[in-house]
Amino acid sequence: MEGNIPEMASIPSMEEVEAEKKRLEYQKRYRNTLWSTICALIVVAAAAVLLATVFLPVLQVSGSSMEPTLSDGDIIVLRGNGKFETGDLVGFYYQNKLLLKRVIGGPGDIIDIDEDGIVSVNGETLDEPYVTNMALGECDIDLPYQVPENRYFVMGDNRTTSIDSRSSAIGSIEADQIVGKVFLRVWPLYDLAVIR
Repeated sequence: MEGNIPEMASIPSMEEVEAEKKRLEYQKRYRNTLWSTICALIVVAAAAVLLATVFLPVLQVSGSSMEPTLSDGDIIVLRGNGKFETGDLVGFYYQNKLLLKRVIGGPGDIIDIDEDGIVSVNGETLDEPYVTNMALGECDIDLPYQVPENRYFVMGDNRTTSIDSRSSAIGSIEADQIVGKVFLRVWPLYDLAVIR
């Protein structure tokens, strides 16, 4: 009979009760802090995604059409701006792809390119220190070419390989196709004056 008698549980001391109470309070504070941190990180991540997609799109360059200014693998940031000038590097949508090219002329400008690749806008030769290999490239449009209203004439800096407004496949691009202009190269770092 003695084997069936349950043992009496010992009553914890006040010190043990206080220690357990502190442990439970610490766990509660820890969970609350962890939850607050996770919520803050989610909000920051959502804001960063919104900023990166709407206001400052970040993208990686693919291809060689903008060499030597931008190379394959460079990471750049675009800034939305409704006003684009000759020489600006812009990103625009073409057949669900984001292309990067340089603005050569805007609405109403008359663009001419000679057989050596020298570009003139409204009769004035364009100073293009960013181009290392002047070439007419793949050009099947009639020159001189007048840029239609609300459109921009764009060309890549690597004139021998770039497919751009010189090709009727792309032509001059509409203003609403333009996502923004390049204002910062994130990687690799270099002097921003080079891309302007």
